[in-house]
Amino acid sequence: MIMPTQSPSFPPRETVDVLVSGGGIAGMIAAAAFGASGFKTLMIDPTPPITSGTEDRSDLRSTAFLRPARDLFARIGIWEALAPYATPLEALRIVDTLGQPSDIRAERQFEGRETGDEPFGWNFLNWVIRRELLKAVPNIPNVDMRYGTGFKSMLTRTNEAIVTLADGTQVRAKLVVAADGRNSPVREAAGIGVKTTRYGQKSLAFTATHDLPHHNVSTEIYREGGPFTMVPLPDIDGKPASAIVWMNKGPYATELLAMEPEAFNAVMTTRSAGLFGQLTLASGRAIFPIITQVAERLSGERVAVIAEAAHVLPPIGAQGLNTSLNDLGELLALAETHRTDLGGQVMLDAYAKTRHRDITARAKVVDLFNRVTRSESDILQALRLLGLKAVHDVKPLRHGVMKAGLGPI
Repeated sequence: MIMPTQSPSFPPRETVDVLVSGGGIAGMIAAAAFGASGFKTLMIDPTPPITSGTEDRSDLRSTAFLRPARDLFARIGIWEALAPYATPLEALRIVDTLGQPSDIRAERQFEGRETGDEPFGWNFLNWVIRRELLKAVPNIPNVDMRYGTGFKSMLTRTNEAIVTLADGTQVRAKLVVAADGRNSPVREAAGIGVKTTRYGQKSLAFTATHDLPHHNVSTEIYREGGPFTMVPLPDIDGKPASAIVWMNKGPYATELLAMEPEAFNAVMTTRSAGLFGQLTLASGRAIFPIITQVAERLSGERVAVIAEAAHVLPPIGAQGLNTSLNDLGELLALAETHRTDLGGQVMLDAYAKTRHRDITARAKVVDLFNRVTRSESDILQALRLLGLKAVHDVKPLRHGVMKAGLGPI
């Protein structure tokens, strides 16, 4: 008796130009950018995005997108969807304080229109960005967004990468983009390590209303422990509102997280030096560790590392996600130039060289700034005050710092 032969079972396989691992804000924008540029793009993420501000894992932080980010969004067709939820940032006010309650020693304001005839940025709540991107990105040509399945393993060759997903599907891609966070599985699979600096700090992120208007001015109030940053949002129930990031030593941040709202309102009003009248909590509170983390390399065979997979910075000066979009802008420009060898070694070497220089410089500046602003040392506090005055009062230095903050150093 002859038994019928069975065909061997192979996992389903598909082919794309670009595979983006990570469906957070950076990953969604990356998928939109490559798709809009004509590359067949698949974005994967094991976890569906949270698109409300009331769920347990909601991202309660906000992001101030600077002009280069807005220009990228306009070019790839997503700015129109995001713009209705933007609060323009006309200026940045730095306030140096000392002691408890806070004694204001000096304050300076940096006007966005000094370096261009428009605001220097636009602020969004992160969960709102996720919600609107989830609506807008599927309308971009060439993009397939696949939540609920993530990266499992990867085999790279000189001409392609073969990625196995958690559901067993295999994907052939010319370029794999690691946009899957600070614990990136793609970066790990590519054999790329990280260097991490810990500060013993944590930040609280939340929304608050206040008595006095913000006039679309972002305010950073410095004192030992770290900055208290208030970034403008639209009014809530007729009251001015701001997204707040409050950095402190870890134990105190944890104490603040557990504090009853009424007591928390009193403490944060004092910490804000009374600049906006009474502050009132208007959302939940989230807590995040403060670290600097930089990938040892930004590329591997057929792999480019971007966003938090490449760098994590303290939340100072709107450098986090804007630096991520600088990564994407450079990678996209190189992909468009190297269409015939997308993801090839020449392209990836150029990306790694250019972005490593900027990321390293930016990480060093933010690290130093964080150490100075959080210090209890009288000498460093005096240096902080002198530095603020010098950066603002010397016009060429002021303009240089502002332009460096807007784009690659």
